[in-house]
Amino acid sequence: MSDGIIKVFVGCDPNNCDLEQMMVLEYSVHKHTSSPVEIVWMQLSRNPDSYWYSNPETGEGWNTTKWATPFSGFRWAIPDYCNYSGRAIYMDADVVILSDLAQLWQHPIEGKAIVAAKTNTDMTRLCTCLWDCAKAKSNIMPINQLRQDFDSHQKMMDLLKVNSQLVEPYKDSYNCVDGEDLALEEIKILHYSDMGTQFSHKYALARVQEEGFTHWFDGKIMPHPRAELSELFDQYYAAAIAAGYKLDDYRVKTFGQFPKKTHKRYKGNKITRQNSTRSFLSRLFNL
Repeated sequence: MSDGIIKVFVGCDPNNCDLEQMMVLEYSVHKHTSSPVEIVWMQLSRNPDSYWYSNPETGEGWNTTKWATPFSGFRWAIPDYCNYSGRAIYMDADVVILSDLAQLWQHPIEGKAIVAAKTNTDMTRLCTCLWDCAKAKSNIMPINQLRQDFDSHQKMMDLLKVNSQLVEPYKDSYNCVDGEDLALEEIKILHYSDMGTQFSHKYALARVQEEGFTHWFDGKIMPHPRAELSELFDQYYAAAIAAGYKLDDYRVKTFGQFPKKTHKRYKGNKITRQNSTRSFLSRLFNL
């Protein structure tokens, strides 16, 4: 990866469940971004030569046992992948880019901060973030520990929670979770985060069933509360197809089963499920 290129690392499923998300994401990146962009799709691989190698049967490579997604812990490996040099953007596959990524790429990361991300009072959201790879070296676990320790993802999240100085806050609109309270024109990066309401399900679930395998999300599927955001995804999906993008361009040799958390009790977020997150008494008395 050469200088002057925006480096984007995307966490995605290794069994071709996320093809629709990947296509829309890449189309939206190039639609809005003024600079050259290189995308690295981070997917579990059975190939021992792959950086993302995992063999659940032998315990080699990445240990995904406690991950909520097939890529949860990969974001911490990005600085090592980049030889602790330069910058790198990380994002989940379930995003639509609605602004020039050069703006995020140039965001300051000052003081002791190693990453620019969305923050609030009780958590840091690294589902879209910007790494300073050199500064990250002294704070992130060695790559072998990241791979083998099934708690490494949570340990790193806890580290940032305790050491808030390691995070440079950026505008919420760079990681707008399911619309929040922003108008569409205010959103820079839309993260349709609630795994039960993802816009891509209307395409992906039927496709994977027809192809004879199971989607990695095993929780309840629900409608998204903001219809205009769902329509936006549909528009970008159609535009990508019209521009020559194809789902098969993102298809890989399937990885097969891997250990991860189940989503049977997945409750989404307060943005998409305001009614379901109210207390029992509140719902009983309609408070």
